[in-house]
Amino acid sequence: MTTTIGFIGTGVMGKSMATHLIEAGYEVHLFTRTKAKAQELLDAGAVWEESIASLAQRVNVIISIVGYPYDVETIYLGEDGIITHAQPGTYLIDMTTSDPVLAETISQAAEKKDLHSLDAPVSGGDIGAKNGKLTIMAGGKEKDFEAMRPIFEKLGENIVLQGPAGAGQHTKMANQITIASNMIGVSEAIMYAKKAGLDPVRVLKSISTGAAGSWSLSNLAPRMIKGDSDPGFYIKHFIKDMKIALANAKKMGLQTPGLALSLELYEELAEKGLEDRGTQALIKWFEGNL
Repeated sequence: MTTTIGFIGTGVMGKSMATHLIEAGYEVHLFTRTKAKAQELLDAGAVWEESIASLAQRVNVIISIVGYPYDVETIYLGEDGIITHAQPGTYLIDMTTSDPVLAETISQAAEKKDLHSLDAPVSGGDIGAKNGKLTIMAGGKEKDFEAMRPIFEKLGENIVLQGPAGAGQHTKMANQITIASNMIGVSEAIMYAKKAGLDPVRVLKSISTGAAGSWSLSNLAPRMIKGDSDPGFYIKHFIKDMKIALANAKKMGLQTPGLALSLELYEELAEKGLEDRGTQALIKWFEGNL
């Protein structure tokens, strides 16, 4: 059977991801809230669908990468959503960073309708999406994961099945917890270098490949130094992720002081009107430039 892909969500990352699938020769059907934002993909050969229901009826794989858990819940579990209208045997892949409990709920609802569900959030930001080098953290059944591996390989390189439904989202929470404290460290390091009278670009050459090295240090610190706060990943979405992680950590009885502090600082940025800037805009807090 020919694989036809429905893609929902063509934002900073989704647009590049859908482009890779079109370039790989897949027939891609699109739905997004604003058709104009998908025009470049339509020009590249994607097919526009007027509704989620219409899309779900015409494809056998559906990928979503949207903003918030309530968006995920609406498009999958709503009356006019995917699970109601998808054809039996369809594979559902939610690549949004969302709540693990919601991923489990979607999986249970999908199984009742003879649908295959995977939660597969990603890491790597706009750079990883553009280069097709995302990290993909999946939760679901192994046979479903293996069936979708050829599609995942068009989008990323580090592709791991972490466990049953919800495991992909829990892994993404661990990823976001790591980044939360790391972004504070990166910002403090840049400010320290500046206060010490050093060239922060030159400092990065030394510390980014040593024990302090990280993706954020290599990819976001240069943007911080340039004053480039264009979003590769929105502050508002990072706040959403951190709140999900914090809530799940509390359920586990786990203390996460680094996560809590990072959330506090980013919420302050959002209150100052920076919620649509990239996460590297955290440097503005340390600069006092709010």
